[in-house]
Amino acid sequence: MARTRPSTPPRRAGAGRGPEGARLPGTEVPLPGVDPAWSRTLTVASTAPVEPVPGRRRRWHVLDNAASLEAAGLTPRGTVLAVHGNPTWSYLWRTVLAAATDPANPWRVVAVDQLDMGFSERTGLTRRLDDRVRDLADLTAALGLDDGPGPVVTLAHDWGGLISSGWALEHPGVHAGTILTNTAVHHDGAERIPAALRLALAPAAHGLLTDRTSAFLDVTLRLADPPLPPEVRAAYRAPYATRGRRRAIRDFVADIPVPAGHPSHEPFERIAAGVARLQGPALLLWGTGDPVFQERYLADLMRRLPHADVHRFEGGNHLVAESRDIATPVLAWLADRFGPGPTRRQRHLQARARAAEPFVPFHAGLEERRADPGLAVVDMAPAGDGPADGAPPVRASLSWAGLAERVERLAAGLTAAGVRPGDRVNLMVPPGSELTALLYACLRIGAVIVVADTGLGPKGLTRALRGARPAWLVGIRRALVAGRALGWPGTRIAVEDLDPVSRRALGAVADVPGLLRTAPDPELPVPDPDDDAAVLFTSGSTGPAKGVVYTHRQLAAMRDAVAATCGLVPGTGLVAGFAPFALLGPALGVTSVTPDMDVTAPRTLTARALADAAAAIRATAVFLSPAAIDNLLATQDGLGPAGRAALGDVRMLLSAGAPLPEPLLERTQALLPAAELHTPYGMTEGLPLTDVTLEGIRRARADARPADLADELTGAPAVAGAGNGVCVGTPVPGTELAVTPLGPDGVPGTEPTREAGTTGEILARAPHVKDRYDRLWATEHEATALPGWHRTGDVGHLDAAGRLWVEGRLAHVVVTAEGVRTPVAAEHAAQDVPGTGRVAVVGVGPRGRQVPVAVAETVPPARRPGPADPELAGAVRAAVRGATGLDLAAVLVLPEHPTDVRHNSKIDRALLAGWAEAALAGGRISTP
Repeated sequence: MARTRPSTPPRRAGAGRGPEGARLPGTEVPLPGVDPAWSRTLTVASTAPVEPVPGRRRRWHVLDNAASLEAAGLTPRGTVLAVHGNPTWSYLWRTVLAAATDPANPWRVVAVDQLDMGFSERTGLTRRLDDRVRDLADLTAALGLDDGPGPVVTLAHDWGGLISSGWALEHPGVHAGTILTNTAVHHDGAERIPAALRLALAPAAHGLLTDRTSAFLDVTLRLADPPLPPEVRAAYRAPYATRGRRRAIRDFVADIPVPAGHPSHEPFERIAAGVARLQGPALLLWGTGDPVFQERYLADLMRRLPHADVHRFEGGNHLVAESRDIATPVLAWLADRFGPGPTRRQRHLQARARAAEPFVPFHAGLEERRADPGLAVVDMAPAGDGPADGAPPVRASLSWAGLAERVERLAAGLTAAGVRPGDRVNLMVPPGSELTALLYACLRIGAVIVVADTGLGPKGLTRALRGARPAWLVGIRRALVAGRALGWPGTRIAVEDLDPVSRRALGAVADVPGLLRTAPDPELPVPDPDDDAAVLFTSGSTGPAKGVVYTHRQLAAMRDAVAATCGLVPGTGLVAGFAPFALLGPALGVTSVTPDMDVTAPRTLTARALADAAAAIRATAVFLSPAAIDNLLATQDGLGPAGRAALGDVRMLLSAGAPLPEPLLERTQALLPAAELHTPYGMTEGLPLTDVTLEGIRRARADARPADLADELTGAPAVAGAGNGVCVGTPVPGTELAVTPLGPDGVPGTEPTREAGTTGEILARAPHVKDRYDRLWATEHEATALPGWHRTGDVGHLDAAGRLWVEGRLAHVVVTAEGVRTPVAAEHAAQDVPGTGRVAVVGVGPRGRQVPVAVAETVPPARRPGPADPELAGAVRAAVRGATGLDLAAVLVLPEHPTDVRHNSKIDRALLAGWAEAALAGGRISTP
């Protein structure tokens, strides 16, 4: 192909430049975020098939940061060729252009205005897909990109994805990588195109919406969340002020090649098929709230580019470059994939690699007891109105032999139904023997279990499942009904034996009773230890719930960590009032029972229900969440002698989900007098990481007391390491902990330390820490910034004895003018004031000048939210000042704190901070 150079030097726009951004030729509209030095025009000979005169020169406008890089003396590592869609223009990529001038990671970014779009020439011709691919080839030749230096990575949005992919297929020697944001390279003709495009294609509306008016443009600009500022909206509209300048918007819509007879259908299919041949690194950045390029198009791209890194921006809309910060992950990915040495992922896996240990499959405990007639799993029924000390109301149970056989039959039945190794299976079944058998059957054949808590609510659960995209949904009738109504993905398998009408209505292809009629198959596939085993979702207490991927090796390591920490051995009876642990019982070889409760709402557990469950299996161990313990203590008056006796036999209590304050543990000890109380620290990404008993907490407090007293005598703030926070104990076997010290701006550093008394972000590494976050490349990239370590997002410190003290979440530290203060010590001091319940200390105001505000629940609950009465406020202020030296700006009260949905115990401090700021500003005060 002949290469054409510009006949005249590139011309940069500069008329009316000002701090608000460039003004390009033909418009006086300011362009916020655009450096005038980026704007250039050049003329290029066109070889597009549509041109009546081959070689006709066409004027292009591009935004190109080459001059900025040259002025700064920077040599780019390569070029990003950024291609917009319809009806945007190169302005879409301004944040990437700016970020790419980072001296540590410079890249040339050429953001094109396609012909007839943006500020490029209006040719008066109807350009189709083939023409636009050829146009882009003409331009890159003229710019010299086909000759290097350095790699060329395409970046595209909307229909720019198809065009840039066509260019990439024609330039295999220069194209090195692909970045795509909300786009599509193919559409299955069996499915309808999105409603917005159907309307725009309708003959009666097509011209009216696309060029005769600016309706199509205006609707597109509304597809950003939060809404675009008026000046940004004006900038997008600037090139399309008249009908003549909007003609290409109409032509672009008309070129959607859906019908087989469409002129662009053949190149459309050819490019779509070719995308699977793009072997270079790929990154897919996706706004999940896009009504046009929905997640089915992301799924299609993931099938074509299985090696692609994926990051889903929850709630991000069609204009994802406006809805979310894409520049940061784009530049981070470029540095990672095209920088020197191995990628961060590779360095992380190398750093966490340990001496190979014999792998014992997760379900080994079940296998070892497969001939045992003793109880393995027990399901409890509601207690009803019977006597409190009557026989425990058992609904169903399975022996070890029965459970093992059920697992083998289900594994064979799932395989016969079409479930394959690596398939994701969403199990929407309440905890109990049914769920246990299904879970172990999936793990047995290498299917990946997807565990999303129904406590996330319909919206959160739907968001989680659409992100995980399970291939199968196994559920009770209610779950299948909800799945149909809410659009949950996956081929349906019913737990119950459905009648033919219900089966058709719910779309079920099989049912569990039918699967159980399948004979066990000795030739079932055996998963590799490093294959994915599970996607477990976080509680959603710090943002949208994240999928956490575990391999079979990591699940087995979690089992071993729990067994070593809690001393669980075969023969133990375990009451699992915390849903995740209900599934560990068979793996540990211990008999397990779930009490009668709503596991998605831990506060529904009563003392009687716990005692019934303990009595049913003569339990010696109990796992509960902190919220469950609260209600357990509140309902203990309903226990009779037999119930108290059953709880008296418990030898170990483990409470996970949030640290428990010492007074609550002491009250719990009175109800479980023989139990050793454990409060491990951990998270969905790794549980447990540390462990401590009530006695251990008392020893830690005693060790810290001399330093605390010295602080009180001098009036100085309490020293981190001298009791500041909640002691969560020492690392469990195989776990290493460290912190990265916080700077004066509250940002953690980059060097791990174990120095006693240093407050920083807590780091952890262990064989049972997650493999990765699911389809959240940017989140995982940040979480593994220190190879080998997982950044927990919590802050705390280690004391001289190696014990960890948790001081709060990194996002919740208060950055005042005097420095960084962590909230937990102040909260605990406030909670010791009579009349207060739970307290959250939040920062109000701009970071760096925040003031601390305490928001307290009261006992009895406050009638209305607002400022605390002067006596209570004064007592809280004095307690916090005396314990920590922190001066509270205000004390507010609420009837009840907003909390997360899974544990009912993690206070939503971000929501509270916004509420407190509004309340202190004098606005109408309502419950957050």
